[in-house]
Amino acid sequence: MNDTLPFQRATQATADAQIAARHVLPADDPLDIEEAQRGFIGTIPDAEIRDDYGRLVWSMADYAFLDDESAPPTAHPALWRQARLNRLHGLFVVTERIYQVRGFDLSNMTLIEGDHGLIIIDPLTCRETAKAALELYYAHRPRRPVVAVIYSHSHTDHFGGVKGVIDEASVRAGQCAIIAPEGFMEEAVSENVLAGTAMERRSQFQFGQTLARSACCQIDAGLGKTMPGGAVTLIEPTRLIREETETHTIDGVEIVFQLTPDSEAPAEMHFFFPRLRALNVAENGTRTLHNLCPLRGAQVRNAKLWSRYLNQAIERYALHADVVFAQHHWPTWGTARLTGFLEQQRDLYKYLHDQTLRLMNRGQTAAEIAESLALPDALAAQWHTRGYYGTISHNVKAIYQRYLSWYDGNPAHLHALPDTLAAPRYVEYMGGAQAMLERAHRDFERGEYRWVAEIMNRLVFAQPDLRAARELGAAALEQMGFQAESATWRNAYLLGARELREGPGPAAGQVMRSHDLVRSLSDGAFFDYLAVMVNGLKAQNLDMRMSWHFTDRDARYALTLKHGALTWSSTPHRDSHDLGIAMTRATLDRILLGETQFAAAVAEGDIALDGAKALFGAFLKTLEKPDGRFNVVEP
Repeated sequence: MNDTLPFQRATQATADAQIAARHVLPADDPLDIEEAQRGFIGTIPDAEIRDDYGRLVWSMADYAFLDDESAPPTAHPALWRQARLNRLHGLFVVTERIYQVRGFDLSNMTLIEGDHGLIIIDPLTCRETAKAALELYYAHRPRRPVVAVIYSHSHTDHFGGVKGVIDEASVRAGQCAIIAPEGFMEEAVSENVLAGTAMERRSQFQFGQTLARSACCQIDAGLGKTMPGGAVTLIEPTRLIREETETHTIDGVEIVFQLTPDSEAPAEMHFFFPRLRALNVAENGTRTLHNLCPLRGAQVRNAKLWSRYLNQAIERYALHADVVFAQHHWPTWGTARLTGFLEQQRDLYKYLHDQTLRLMNRGQTAAEIAESLALPDALAAQWHTRGYYGTISHNVKAIYQRYLSWYDGNPAHLHALPDTLAAPRYVEYMGGAQAMLERAHRDFERGEYRWVAEIMNRLVFAQPDLRAARELGAAALEQMGFQAESATWRNAYLLGARELREGPGPAAGQVMRSHDLVRSLSDGAFFDYLAVMVNGLKAQNLDMRMSWHFTDRDARYALTLKHGALTWSSTPHRDSHDLGIAMTRATLDRILLGETQFAAAVAEGDIALDGAKALFGAFLKTLEKPDGRFNVVEP
């Protein structure tokens, strides 16, 4: 390590930037801390949760450094404030019959007391945190059976802990209903399948779960602390909400369901409790500017619809509510206050949408809009509109992408060289590595960290073994992380800095496949997944028709591999096939979970082949398993 460069400490330029940031923050709002603490009933020490083998799944103990009210120079003051609020954990009463467990996971678990049992909204990310949250509730309230579980939307942190609060046998026996918005299963299972390996790797940069917890490392994830490390589970819904609004009475509790598809998630919904005068806006109205496209990657979300759904909630429910709450952060009480909160959240997404399009139509590029767009004073004055999770910058780019794609219209960018090819030319044009380092060191001393990070990225891609370039690039990224108000940006910068210094490490690219998610993968989704594993050039000379039979469910499919592309249909081949493949779905699940392989299953007799059996081996040779251990900040 270069001793002349700062390591895990703020430079004077960063310290000055934090002081400047404090001067433009909103006026302090003591109601935030009051509402975040309001209704507290109890908790367990450090919210520490372990699995059946004693492995730590979740703990707040490592965040003790957040006891300091004043932000250190290594953290943006607004993000430090949010991190302190997100550290609060335990069981809270929201209003009559409604409780929340917060701080036991990235998301919240909401519990509603019915006439005879419990209704749970969003059983957290994993079995262990969900079980602990329910046990915390039972430690302070009567032990009632869970009669319904509601998934607010299709992201893992809102359904993955379901088997910590209910077992599948009870659902099959009709003792517990599982309710979700239309399209939930397709979105919950498929979102992270086709591009799942890349998303998993990128999510490490978003949530920072592999970083140490300290004032100079990971402090928060914006929506909550980070992702837990337990077992993700899933039970298929028994009832889907299909209409724009539906009203159901569940165990004596009247609930109005409002579908909000293509908002924060492709399948999502709000809930209004008329008799309890309470409104739940799922993840569409939280205490931060949210993501329109997360750093891990996803389909771009619809800011215009997001705003419209919040407006509908205001028009239909706000005047009849005393509290609004969500599946992250803390509630807002009082009809006037909650209405104002929802209006500000509504206008936040609409403003970003409309102003981005206005400037697009004046010829500005995504980068130009992102660099200049600012919120109006009334929105900028609110703590909950700040970018602890999403940011104005990358949300603007997401809106631009949704309408105009990645291309900014400049033909010079239409077929630009990739970094691995462009970087050596940059180094040559700039006079060589030593000249670049000398100039970059001067720029670093001036606090021009964005430029230093960019130019050292070029040098690292040209000469990845040049230690001085890696160290200087890491130092620049680290200072950018310290200055970032967004937790996701901070985590990305700091993990990038660590990987420049130490390499990706053994945790990079680790993918833990959930048995329940694999089992819930539709046959068609599997064939789509299989198709993206085909190396098209290796397969280009193969022309084969396969008949695939899942014997346990008597499901038959026709697959065609031709021109390097694998296609499938549920309609059998008109002519005879070249190769027949027969197996149970359970065998396929074992293969997808990595418990066996296709060739081994054939050898063990779990897969039966007929026809030109040698073609199966030829087909397998074209498949490339996803590998998440790829580099990000180096070639």
